[in-house]
Amino acid sequence: LNAQTVKWDSTYRPAKYVELVQKFKAEPTSKNDVVFLGNSITAGTDWAKLLNLPQAKNRGISGDITFGVLDRLQDVIDGKPKKIFILIGINDISRNIPDSLILRNHKLMIDRIRKGSKKTQIYFNTLLPVNASFEKFKNHYGKDDHILFINDEIRKLAAKNVTIIDLYPVFLDKENHLRAELTKDGLHLIPAGYQVWAEFLTAKGYLK
Repeated sequence: LNAQTVKWDSTYRPAKYVELVQKFKAEPTSKNDVVFLGNSITAGTDWAKLLNLPQAKNRGISGDITFGVLDRLQDVIDGKPKKIFILIGINDISRNIPDSLILRNHKLMIDRIRKGSKKTQIYFNTLLPVNASFEKFKNHYGKDDHILFINDEIRKLAAKNVTIIDLYPVFLDKENHLRAELTKDGLHLIPAGYQVWAEFLTAKGYLK
């Protein structure tokens, strides 16, 4: 489907967006911060506890899209964190935002962080698979070709100061779905899923 035939809205923000942005703004920052930036999949765990990393900061907002992350990115950049981990785009796909725009926004995030906080190490995650057998998030299903295309493009973003974390295959079952034992609804992770993520980050040395 081309962009002309499907309605999409770049201005959508989750109900809690403004409140959470204000809350984040009020929190102290440090140059040792390790920031986790994204949507509900990022919001769904306590990163400091999960990783035993007191300087980990959760900047996930449930329902957020790439445009929402761009709108609040300056606050993160201003803190000049040590590392930023970004996982965003599945809600864009569910809202029929064109792949080209999602990727343009991904590149904009990287460019802005690079310019605004030169020492920050950027970690960009590939999107997680979904599992339609849970029948919960119908707008997110049946769009696997978009996930695969975007992930292929994300992998090409590896560069100086940008490390690509290929999460997608880590969470994949033999049918190319999100592993059922790691999710409660086919989209979001349960603690076992975050455990897999944490072990992967640790094993790869991304937290050093």
